[in-house]
Amino acid sequence: MNLIVTTIHKPTAVAAECARELAGRLGAPLVDRGGRSLAALRAEYAADAVLVAAKDGPVVHTPGGEYFFHLSMAELRINNLKAGKPDHMIAAMGLDAGMSVLDCTLGLATDAVVASFVAGAGGRVVGLEASPVIAAVAGYGLTGFASGRADVDAALRRIAVIHADYNDYFADLPAASFDVVYFDPMFRAPVQASSSLKPLRHLADRRPVSPAAIAAARRVAKCCVVLKEASGSGEFARLGFSRLAGGKYSSVHYGIMETGC
Repeated sequence: MNLIVTTIHKPTAVAAECARELAGRLGAPLVDRGGRSLAALRAEYAADAVLVAAKDGPVVHTPGGEYFFHLSMAELRINNLKAGKPDHMIAAMGLDAGMSVLDCTLGLATDAVVASFVAGAGGRVVGLEASPVIAAVAGYGLTGFASGRADVDAALRRIAVIHADYNDYFADLPAASFDVVYFDPMFRAPVQASSSLKPLRHLADRRPVSPAAIAAARRVAKCCVVLKEASGSGEFARLGFSRLAGGKYSSVHYGIMETGC
């Protein structure tokens, strides 16, 4: 993917520094905006995507739309949990305070934020992301986004973001080093109603999870391996998940593979 980095028109010092830092981290050209439109910059540099350092953080303009850090459904799910309502992902993980989660496909970080909230200050959530652009934007948001709620912001700050391919990362981990290993890959059959994921599809690693990755995850997971996929997906059977959880009418389900606990 051909990516360039620029700023908004009349950037603040913070936005200009953000652009410089991200361009260096991503190894992408830092382009002076110079009053030009994004369309003009795309054409001039034959760019597939443009990362713009804006007032509130980086925004990646892709053919599928804009990708930037936001809470998505995380805050609503946290509110529901505080009100005593169930969360299908948390139930599938069997997650409780003090537990650890390795999120192998961080993406928008929505699930990681909810997991971090439940695991609490005594727990641990590590998010792996193979896409350097997604990892950079997610890391920026998780360290700097302000929701106005101390409990939510604390959940964001506790998440460690690592730019890595989970296939490589597993090799260096001891057995049973996380309570839960979680996969939320790009669905083989996209949920079309999920507009927030459209720009992500232009940036994300779209390889399917392999049986070898599941075997490695089983070694790393003390309690269980959980796979999120579209309801009715053949990925569950292909990867050996026979136990499924989720709402009867939900568009997504969770495959659960217990390893202990």
